[in-house]
Amino acid sequence: MYFKDRVDAGKRLAGLLGQFKGKGSVIYALPRGGVVIGAEIAKALGAPLDLIITRKIGHPNQPELAIAALSEDGHLIIDPDFENLTHTSWFLEAVEKEKAEAKRRREVYLGGRKPISCLGKIAILVDDGIATGLTLKAAIQSLKYLYRPKKIVVAVPLAPLDIIRDLEKKEQVEVITVEVPKRPFGAIGMYYQNFSEVSDEEVVNLLNFS
Repeated sequence: MYFKDRVDAGKRLAGLLGQFKGKGSVIYALPRGGVVIGAEIAKALGAPLDLIITRKIGHPNQPELAIAALSEDGHLIIDPDFENLTHTSWFLEAVEKEKAEAKRRREVYLGGRKPISCLGKIAILVDDGIATGLTLKAAIQSLKYLYRPKKIVVAVPLAPLDIIRDLEKKEQVEVITVEVPKRPFGAIGMYYQNFSEVSDEEVVNLLNFS
């Protein structure tokens, strides 16, 4: 167990990002858990906080196993091992369901607030950990498509080394972590003393005070 809670993880991660203070960077958090981390980083760097909303699509027989991820603007990342499932009516229905949930979250969390652009700037993409990397890849593609940042930095408290190398090589991003657990990785929550679910209300409050 590496972290007391997400606030602790965010503070420790922020301590590794000092080189971006005063550089005009923008923090983009993945809700919900990533917003707690992102709020700590935004506070430490004096940077604005916004959201990139992605949704995981779980295996029909094992919902916790991610087989794909999509961003709210439609970027879809599929695990090649489960390509056969993506041609089913079940998958198409799951995509539509998660698109609707992404839209709901944007409305609830941000209302009519205008998105913050990182055009030509450094985008720091934040979550509370990486397991498969699918949702981060969808978020990266969304950032590139929407804003064309100068550079993307993925900042997470923990991620396995193979996923870090994959993101850096294939997505051309810099990855900064506090811890790099060895495989088998297990669930992200295993590395937190308190990994309780973050509510919609908490996300809204964090965004209002950022």
